[in-house]
Amino acid sequence: MADKTVSADSGSLFSTILNLWPYMWPADRPDLKARVVWATVFLVVAKLILMLVPYFFKWATDALDGELNAPSYIPAILSTPVMLVAAYNVVRIAQLGLNQLRDALFAKVGQHAVRQLAYKTFVHLHDLSLRFHLERRTGGLSRIIERGTKGIETIVRFTILNTVPTLLEFALTAIIFAVAYGWIYVAIIAVTVWLYTWFTVRASDWRIAIRREMNDSDTDANTKAIDSLLNFETVKYFNNEAMEARRFDRSMARYEDAATKTWTSLGWLNFGQGVIFGLGMMVAMGISAWEVTRGSQTLGDFVFINAMLMQLSIPLNFIGFIYREIRQGLTDIEQMFDLLDVPAEVVDKPGAKPLEIREGSVRFENVHFAYDPSRPILKGISFDIPAGKTVAVVGPSGAGKSTISRLLFRFYDVQQGAVLIDGQDVRDLKQESLRAAIGMVPQDTVLFNDTIAYNIRYGRPDATEEEVRRAAELAQIGTFIESLPEGYRTMVGERGLKLSGGEKQRVAIARTILKAPPILILDEATSALDTHTEQEIQAALDLVSRGRTTLVIAHRLSTVIGADEIIVLKEGLIAERGTHRQLLAAGGLYAAMWDRQREATEAEERLRRARETDDMGVVLRRPIPAY
Repeated sequence: MADKTVSADSGSLFSTILNLWPYMWPADRPDLKARVVWATVFLVVAKLILMLVPYFFKWATDALDGELNAPSYIPAILSTPVMLVAAYNVVRIAQLGLNQLRDALFAKVGQHAVRQLAYKTFVHLHDLSLRFHLERRTGGLSRIIERGTKGIETIVRFTILNTVPTLLEFALTAIIFAVAYGWIYVAIIAVTVWLYTWFTVRASDWRIAIRREMNDSDTDANTKAIDSLLNFETVKYFNNEAMEARRFDRSMARYEDAATKTWTSLGWLNFGQGVIFGLGMMVAMGISAWEVTRGSQTLGDFVFINAMLMQLSIPLNFIGFIYREIRQGLTDIEQMFDLLDVPAEVVDKPGAKPLEIREGSVRFENVHFAYDPSRPILKGISFDIPAGKTVAVVGPSGAGKSTISRLLFRFYDVQQGAVLIDGQDVRDLKQESLRAAIGMVPQDTVLFNDTIAYNIRYGRPDATEEEVRRAAELAQIGTFIESLPEGYRTMVGERGLKLSGGEKQRVAIARTILKAPPILILDEATSALDTHTEQEIQAALDLVSRGRTTLVIAHRLSTVIGADEIIVLKEGLIAERGTHRQLLAAGGLYAAMWDRQREATEAEERLRRARETDDMGVVLRRPIPAY
């Protein structure tokens, strides 16, 4: 597959088509090259045969009129009107068959080009930074790719299958008219074709702006629809179905106006083309009719000229159609090509080496980082996570806790300092090997809309069923899965919404167990869970992290009591560090946070008990056992 970046600049149509050529003539696919060659051969033969069609029509007409003067190379048995009519139709059928054979041969070439470019775009999107995807809307992105692949197919098909045969037919028609009827007819055809092409190009360029407006409206409507459906529960919580419907309808109203303008402008374009060609045909047919009345042409000549011009109108109309489709195709794919032009923020250095895990120690060395230069997040922090030990990072919201995990995964590169694993700077390593060595259990576990087994096996796609079941058991979710009617084949729904928060977290833990990474990140893995579920999940997390180098990003301090070291961040700096006991004894920021969380937990517990008993202390209801 070519690595050349494709430009959709409207002023460089030829350049764009040239850049698409490697996908139509793939260097590593001789079978597809052979298809292109044979499709071209059938294309040329079909056009040569097509030139015979008007001749048989002319000869049949002259035979019926008693003025047939057939060439000597036509056998006498074929000179009868019936045989000439039969030959006329046989030639038409043969030409049609060759065209269909050409299309069938080229179909695989066109679809291969679509697949390769779609694949390249998909891979490129995964190479782009987390920053890009946080700013991009999923609905609009999917629509851009969908329209782009269709636009690619249009351009690939029409440049090969229609442009070349159209030019060939023009050349053959000009030669025939020049030899048989004189240059006056060639001049009429040339002027007609020039006017027709000029009008088509100008009108199509005018329509491009309308097409862009329609595409933008379509993308906006699709974005709003997908965004609303992804937030289905939120819409219901706030009773805003009508508001969402109005937002969507406003986008569709803009699409309706743009689409109406698109089809109206197409009608005017087609009408103008028809007028230009009709006037040219009228002049040519008028001269031929005058020649027939003078006796310098036969009735068959008149019919021949009419048939040639009508036959010419098809590829001539294709010139307008081809130009419109290619320009509209370029409009459709320009955003897709813009995506291909977006540079990846984090890339492997030339000569990057795979990560070599010797012990699994991690070091942050004077790390400075900012998403926006005007707002620093980390301001020169340094700490170590010894091999096999657990270090927790806590602090107020916005202190930079989750940023630390993103830098370790190398979703972003530090602006100053270094992140090291066993002394190796992560910027000098291949990203694939780096991320293969790190496991992540995030706060918000998002699952694929597939089976539970698929989501667990995502940690190691080649894992056996027994390994998947073992991972589920270790994550304390195996019994629950077995109790489901479909078991491991149960679909989890969009983003895993058919499962509870605790169940999704256990699935995330199971796939991390299956991945078996030497380094583990727990990014607020229990902060969204209730206290009882948190305790169960914490037990599973303790099992996963045993013997692994573990970085814990935590909000609930109760989950980090057993950490070998706790680092307290405040405004991007390390405010305190030590064990749980040491930090409590110091009476600083950590101790204050601990006291606040303990008071909140005690208040929550008192409220819960108050709801369960009446004023007389009689238990009104008992808590439902958790399963």
